[in-house]
Amino acid sequence: AGLRQAEPRKRKRADQHTNPQATTKHHHHRRRMALRAQFENSCEVGVFAKITNAYALVSQGGSSRFKVITSELADHIPVIETSIANVRVVGRLTAGNKNGLLLPNTTTDQEMLHIKNSLPDGVVVQRIEERLSALGNVIACNDYVALVHPDLDKETEEIISDTLKVEVFRQTIAGNVLVGTYCSVTNQGALVHPATPAEDQDELSSLLQVPLVAGTVNRGSDVISAGLIVNDWIAFCGMDTTATEISVIESIFKLGDAQPAKLVKEMRTALIDTL
Repeated sequence: AGLRQAEPRKRKRADQHTNPQATTKHHHHRRRMALRAQFENSCEVGVFAKITNAYALVSQGGSSRFKVITSELADHIPVIETSIANVRVVGRLTAGNKNGLLLPNTTTDQEMLHIKNSLPDGVVVQRIEERLSALGNVIACNDYVALVHPDLDKETEEIISDTLKVEVFRQTIAGNVLVGTYCSVTNQGALVHPATPAEDQDELSSLLQVPLVAGTVNRGSDVISAGLIVNDWIAFCGMDTTATEISVIESIFKLGDAQPAKLVKEMRTALIDTL
């Protein structure tokens, strides 16, 4: 009997899939949500991985709690396992979106080749000669706009603009020049340092052209992009991230909206119970 009951449910889901009203823009990414992950003992998943709408970079190593990133994304986009400049902090050293990927000039030829061969056609890879070489800390971008460290080279600014096909704005976030560290942004929304004043939030939101909220990850951490990686349909945050922080993330990045809020809430409660 149990089997028979399960059958119609499965069919209904398949119908939803073919019903154009029920599908989102990313119809094959029905399960939009925020998931917890960790790299070895670190909750700073954004240090060891970078995700965009077109590809993901992940560090070599990491336990099963890091592999969730690959298993969730691999059906949709290439997940490229690599080091950058022979170190594992790929999320902090790189910046990119669906149009391009920027690498520090310390990236080895072998890494460069491996990444180039693994990326989707049309994604441009560019190594940058820049004193501020932790590109992930000094560039925050989605597919249309980039916020950058006020002191980036003029030439770097032009390369960002050309390679990522974005408008570039020199900014600080809550007085911090490391805009890439204190902001996570997608085409749906942005999360910034909790101390960002309201007028700055408004300005950043109008530059990025997305809704924006100030908040935290990993139970009160203000180092947003170290604890959170996110694209237009999924987010991964550190294991310490609280249920409240997850609901803020899901809300501002419009994740989990493919399901009724009640269902998401139940699932989240179940998730908390299992942790």
